[in-house]
Amino acid sequence: MASNTLLTIDQITREALDVLHANLGFTRTVNRQYDSSFAKKGAKIGTTLRIRKPPKYAVTKSATLSTSRDSVEEYTTLTVSTQAHVPLEFSSLELTMKIDDLRERFLQPAMAVLAATVDADGLALYKDVYNSVGTPGTTPSTALSLLLAQEKLDLTNTPSDGRRCATINPTANAYLVDGMKGLFHNGDTISKQFKKGLMGMDVLGLKEITMDQNVNRHMVGTISTATKEIKGAITTSTSTISVDGFGASQTGAVKAGDVFTIEGAYAVNPETKTALAVLQQFVAKADANSDTSSTASITIDPPIIFSGARQTVSAASDQIADNADVTFVGSSATAYTQNLVYHQDSFTLATADLVLPEGVHMGSRAVMDGISLRIVFDYDINNDVFLGRADVLYGWLCQRPETACRLWGE
Repeated sequence: MASNTLLTIDQITREALDVLHANLGFTRTVNRQYDSSFAKKGAKIGTTLRIRKPPKYAVTKSATLSTSRDSVEEYTTLTVSTQAHVPLEFSSLELTMKIDDLRERFLQPAMAVLAATVDADGLALYKDVYNSVGTPGTTPSTALSLLLAQEKLDLTNTPSDGRRCATINPTANAYLVDGMKGLFHNGDTISKQFKKGLMGMDVLGLKEITMDQNVNRHMVGTISTATKEIKGAITTSTSTISVDGFGASQTGAVKAGDVFTIEGAYAVNPETKTALAVLQQFVAKADANSDTSSTASITIDPPIIFSGARQTVSAASDQIADNADVTFVGSSATAYTQNLVYHQDSFTLATADLVLPEGVHMGSRAVMDGISLRIVFDYDINNDVFLGRADVLYGWLCQRPETACRLWGE
């Protein structure tokens, strides 16, 4: 009579990682970096990775070499600071199950929760994205919604290299599938949409449109209905502006992630620096309260830069006038869905190996497609069970916000 074989920790870890990867939505469509330098000893919370940003240049129409040094290559820092885990518990009997049964009964629900947590943290980076389209309060339902988002990417010279993606919430997915059902698609696309009810892959120039329940809703600050205006002309580069027209001493006048435009501040072509026909959109980087004179100091991105390789705006006489109107997207103190259309390099998830502790019954690490997972078990002799945990150590960064666009919804 054949005896049952106890599943090994390596089998369980590899299977768990496969399930985790399959459950990732947004995360699966972005840049993923795994730092192999921690493979032996394991990483600690707070590990930092330097990520190179593409340099920007300015052209000088002259035979004389420009002395500008604006083309210095830049780096940004991603901190691997979030450790997330789910608890696991198997009996000795359960460890003699077939791996497929273990996957269905235990690993699938555990890894689904862990994947949702990682995805949700990544989707919260919508607050770093300043490009936006759509009508707040209205669910996108036509091809035009996705095409206008891609227009924003085109205006910022985002590569059209087959790596543009979108992540939308279930409501937008339902409306878009229904709204686009009459458009031409190849047979495979129509079949997948009909069978799964999902937008799928290779649609309108997007490599993949992912439905994710973790798409965020953004609560706009208490901006009220009064006209907002720049307080004091802006004549030099700055990442902080003063805006008046709020209520006096108003808490939460502006919320991190609020999007707005400034009268007279036009977007520019990133390469030629010529003015575009649309106003530059800005995002508030932090919450801001108004003072007793109804003025709020707002930290913004992109910064206002009138010239050079990093120029972001074009304005008459290289200044933004005092009392220029500031127009926010959305209504005061109202929440709206923040679907995303983006290039895969807009966002980065970095993971690193956690240390394998000594003195435990069994432990293992595995890496798949830039995701590192550690599982550790110890034996409880009193109850004949293996108590364990599955951990991921990770960090998120919106490294190129100019190559992403928010698609507002209901």
